[in-house]
Amino acid sequence: MPLSQEFDVLSHIEDMPLSGRSSLARESLRRQAIAMVRDESLLEAAYSYSIAKLTQPAAKGNQILYLEGATLSAPKLIPESGQLTALAFVVATIGNKIEQRITVLFAEKRASLAVALDELANQLLFATARVAGDRIHADVTSQKLTMAGELHAGDPGLELDAQCTVLRLAKAQNIGVGLKGDHLMTPLKSGSMVFGVGIDLPAVSWSRCDQCPSRARGKCQAGGNADALIK
Repeated sequence: MPLSQEFDVLSHIEDMPLSGRSSLARESLRRQAIAMVRDESLLEAAYSYSIAKLTQPAAKGNQILYLEGATLSAPKLIPESGQLTALAFVVATIGNKIEQRITVLFAEKRASLAVALDELANQLLFATARVAGDRIHADVTSQKLTMAGELHAGDPGLELDAQCTVLRLAKAQNIGVGLKGDHLMTPLKSGSMVFGVGIDLPAVSWSRCDQCPSRARGKCQAGGNADALIK
């Protein structure tokens, strides 16, 4: 069960352009947010993942995938060709400190900086997930296997109720990630993913973003499939 808590994702995104309309004021706030994260050691990036083998062959038309110690309804991950042999479960987080600092900034009526820090936090979480995705891909390819598809609990094709199973199989507790109630992850700036793993899996024709309104407006920063995540 690989996990990592010692890597720098802040340097990965420092030079990324701002999303949406840029301005001198927004760029200044972003620089302040980056300095705050670095100077106050707010970033606690970590990820954990596992690859769970299927205990029964996957076949088109089946809704349930049978894994070692769990079942999951994720028919979108069953490929048109090739052979699905396992699922990779991953959880990523940037910890609690940034969220707590955002709350303090709002309380201090520094809303503009709080919003800039929140935007930066979302980019940091996505960058952490990319690092995890790259690590899984390297692990999978070293075993001469392929990886395709990406689903998050709550996406079309993976019910939100699957979140508990996803986190359990990803060993989320090892990096301090849990659930509040049935669905809300803690820390808030955390995310989970499920990938298909197998032999000669084809690139998927669907995206988890297909039905998202932000996709049409060009505002979505999330990757739609494994290939997008690992590039």
